Amino acid sequence: MAFTTESHPGVHADVPAAARGFVFNHSMLRVKDPAVSLGFYTGVMGMRVLRKLDFPEMKFSLYFLAKLEEGAAVPDDVAARTRWTFGREGVLELTHNWGTESDPAFRYHDGNAQPQGFGHICFSVPDLKAAVDWFDENQVPFVKRPEQGRMKDVAFIKDPDGYWIEIVQADLLGQLGQS
Repeated sequence: MAFTTESHPGVHADVPAAARGFVFNHSMLRVKDPAVSLGFYTGVMGMRVLRKLDFPEMKFSLYFLAKLEEGAAVPDDVAARTRWTFGREGVLELTHNWGTESDPAFRYHDGNAQPQGFGHICFSVPDLKAAVDWFDENQVPFVKRPEQGRMKDVAFIKDPDGYWIEIVQADLLGQLGQS
């Protein structure tokens, strides 16, 4: 029998028929200055901006980013690209409320200070050491380096708004959480 899910209290063994076809599309982070955040996510993390949507009446903009495979067939037509963006997996939405970039005291809660809530997003990388070197080269602040703490081979960095990003190398984590 093929794997479908681990069994834990509260877990449903079968996917409800009504939920078949659902796709986890995106997570949203609010950002103070889109130019700074877009610079980080495209220039350091290698993401591409798929769509920007402006809502002048509500004074905010949405930027949808994703990691794209080399040669990915992304529609040029704006309407088609918008539909394509909302149908794929693993999208990051950056929301900019206009004016926050010009307020020096403005900050978003990162979810890791009290009261805790949201924790982090995660990127899997092919080479953790090379990624750490790249982050150092780009002066990205670390919350935790891979060799620190009891959980080895896992790093946490911060984006320009202070959100935590977990950095993992999948083939190093086979024994994670096993004593």
